[in-house]
Amino acid sequence: MHDLTRYALAAAARGWHVFPLTPGQKRPLRGFTDWEGQATTSAARIRQMWARAPYNIGIACGPSRLLVIDLDVPQDGDDPPPPEWALPGVHDGSDVLAVLCEKAAEPLPLETFTVRTGRGGTHLYFSTPPDVELGNSAGKLGWKIDTRARGGYIVGPGSRVAPGRYEAIHTAAPAPLPSWLAERLAADPVQPALRPVVGHALGYALTAIRAEVERVLAAAPGTRNNTLNAAAFALGQLAAADLLPRHLAEACLQSAAEAIGLPARESFSTIRSGLDSGYRQPRRVA
Repeated sequence: MHDLTRYALAAAARGWHVFPLTPGQKRPLRGFTDWEGQATTSAARIRQMWARAPYNIGIACGPSRLLVIDLDVPQDGDDPPPPEWALPGVHDGSDVLAVLCEKAAEPLPLETFTVRTGRGGTHLYFSTPPDVELGNSAGKLGWKIDTRARGGYIVGPGSRVAPGRYEAIHTAAPAPLPSWLAERLAADPVQPALRPVVGHALGYALTAIRAEVERVLAAAPGTRNNTLNAAAFALGQLAAADLLPRHLAEACLQSAAEAIGLPARESFSTIRSGLDSGYRQPRRVA
C-alpha cells in the first residue's frame, strides 16, 4: 500500500468523502465527472481505486459537511492587492483573515484541522452548520481568501502538486465554523445598481458576453487559462462602465471554464483577477 492510499483512507476514516485526482495535479481523474456523487468513504473502494496509481486526493466538501477556508499567498505575476487590502503588514490571505478577526473582535480560528498547501498557503477545515447551506466563494471574505463547501472540493493532505506536498500541520478535528464567518458567507453580496442601458449599448454588452464565452469554449489546450483571463478582462471593462453586472460575467465565465475542464479554484482566481484588471480600465460605449 503506497502513501497516498493511506492518506485517502485516513481522510475517509474522518468521514470525508474522497475521490482520485490526476497524479501531480488538482484536476479530477478522467471519468470522475460527477466527482461529488462518486466520492466515497468506503475503505474497500478506496483501496481498489488507489491500487491503480498514486492518485492525488480530492475531498468533496459538501458530502463531507466541510467548509474549507483557503488562505492563499501571492505568486509571481499576480496583481497587487486591491486598495482596501493594501495595508501595512498585509501580505497574504492569512494576514487578511487576521485583520477580519481584529475588526470583528473575534479570535483567530486556528484550533482546527489545518493543511499547508504545496505552494505555501493554508487550508483551515471547519464543520458546517446544520441549518445553513454554504457554497463556494472567491474573495468574498477578502483578498486571497477563497472557500470551498457544497459543490466544491479541495486537494487533500498527502497529495503532491508542484512545487510541494500538501501536509497536515494540525490534526485536530475540524472545529465548527465560527458563526460570524458563517453569517458573512451566507449574506447576499451587495450588487451595485446597474444604470439603465438602452439601444445598441445593451445589445453590445450582451453580444460581448456571448462572444467571450464562445472564445473560452473554443480555446485550445495550453491557451485556456490565458483566454479565460483575457475574456474576464474584457467583461470587467464593461462591468466597470455599468453595462453589465459583474456577478453575471463571473457566472457565465465560470460555467464556460468548467465546461472545458479547467479546475474550479484556478478558474475563480483567474476570472477574479481578469475582472479586477478590467475594472481599472472601463470601456465606454456611446
